[in-house]
Amino acid sequence: MIDERPYNVLFLCTHNSARSVIGECLMNSLGQGAFNAYSAGSAPAGQINPFAIKILKNYGLKTDGLRSKSWDEFTEPGAPEFDFVFTLCDEAAAETCPVWPGNPITEHWGMPDPSRTEGSDGNKLAAFANTYSLLHHHISNFTQLAKQDLDNKSMRRKVSELSEDVRRRNIAGFAESDGR
Repeated sequence: MIDERPYNVLFLCTHNSARSVIGECLMNSLGQGAFNAYSAGSAPAGQINPFAIKILKNYGLKTDGLRSKSWDEFTEPGAPEFDFVFTLCDEAAAETCPVWPGNPITEHWGMPDPSRTEGSDGNKLAAFANTYSLLHHHISNFTQLAKQDLDNKSMRRKVSELSEDVRRRNIAGFAESDGR
């Protein structure tokens, strides 16, 4: 591990109300102390989507203290220095992100916004469950990768390879959920 401390991971979405919050909770749970996860957005919604809270609670994850916050909080003095930064929505990936101290490994794990799902509450909860499932898969693989004793260049290459797998799986998952 880097300097014998937990890895610091930041998940970004524009509104920091659904995907990035689910990522934060999952990483903190699956990382078993080897990771400190955070989430933020460029234009935070000001509240966590209630379906995100519901799905996290359904899977037994702690939601105490979750809040929608700006990425500006993580540019202030005393903010954590990140080892990894993952964007989860295309809007955040396309934005000009702040310069993160420490030269973190950055990757894009784009996936649809479950909060844009229309229809019944059951349809909406299913969309959040799908997002949870995708993130659980990706974060599980990432935590196993990050436990390997790799130099920075090798880690960057492996995270990039994992991100290619993320893109392939997300595309396949989107096609299945659309009935294709």
